[in-house]
Amino acid sequence: RLPLVGTSPAMQEIYRVVARLTQNDLSVLITGSSGTGKELVARALHDYGQRKHGEFVALNMAAIPRELIESDLFGHERGAFTGANQRVEGRFAQAQGGTLFLDEIGDMPMDAQTRLLRVLQEGEYTMVGGRHAIKTDARIIAATHCDLRQLIRQGLFREDLYFRLNVVPLRLPPLCERMEDIPELVRHFMDIGVEEGLERKSFDNDALAALRDYSWPGNVRELENLVRRIAALHVEEVIGVDSVRLELSKMTQENPASVAPNSVAGNSLSQSVFSHLDTYFVDHGDALPPNGLYERVLREVEVPLLELTLKATCGNQIKAAELLGINRNTLRKKIRDLGVDVVRGTKQ
Repeated sequence: RLPLVGTSPAMQEIYRVVARLTQNDLSVLITGSSGTGKELVARALHDYGQRKHGEFVALNMAAIPRELIESDLFGHERGAFTGANQRVEGRFAQAQGGTLFLDEIGDMPMDAQTRLLRVLQEGEYTMVGGRHAIKTDARIIAATHCDLRQLIRQGLFREDLYFRLNVVPLRLPPLCERMEDIPELVRHFMDIGVEEGLERKSFDNDALAALRDYSWPGNVRELENLVRRIAALHVEEVIGVDSVRLELSKMTQENPASVAPNSVAGNSLSQSVFSHLDTYFVDHGDALPPNGLYERVLREVEVPLLELTLKATCGNQIKAAELLGINRNTLRKKIRDLGVDVVRGTKQ
């Protein structure tokens, strides 16, 4: 009954986790690339959960001016700041008895993170300019496309807040990990388009094969846009491979990275790291990054190295240690100290 589409193994696991999470009020941290459907999953957790009769309140941290985030979250009293001409309730008040969805939590500024952590710890908050504590009763679901552990290492996200939010982690797979779902997704988006007045189209097998050959950097959202565009602009009832390739070529011209999203464009690892660090220093402007940069950079290289090696060996630490050329006890210590995820299973 969940409003999610796809029967791939990756989606089956999502269904199982979501179904279990509708039976409780635990905080959930949804991670995944842009366009994977993080808000859709958050709404499903609310609509099919114990708080379905309350409000589902969504707040995108990346879409709010940084200086207004606290006011938006907690509300403000009249006269709290210039322009505050009346008392305004915040999102926590609106979500009382329901669900508060904090999208792009990685973009929340540090001072707002501190206040949010205090609310999660104490179960109450004060409005901006207010004096009285207000009890809160809202389930918190957060989402991000960022690696929060990397932001923690960079000194940009509070580790204690991360653990408060990450009671139950839920990773949404990118479309490239569930290509077998494309035919079902195409039919689903076509059904929606028909309800909105578009003519129904079908895709032949060669057209569907061409869709599966594309890398989909924009994930499910990009596929939905393509289906709508084809339904609106192409007159044939059965869409063939030529029409699909025409639209995909336009998308590739607009986004060259879609041809090979995982490519480093011929750069060596050293060149890629240099480019990344150069951007990192530029982003700090005239200021310097937080101290401890050397250790943070080493950790940023170690974590993906260990995680990908463990993924390649299906979580077998003996094989991973041999592949890395390090002692098994050393590997275990690094897994523990760095908080590396170990995923066990059969390699496909």
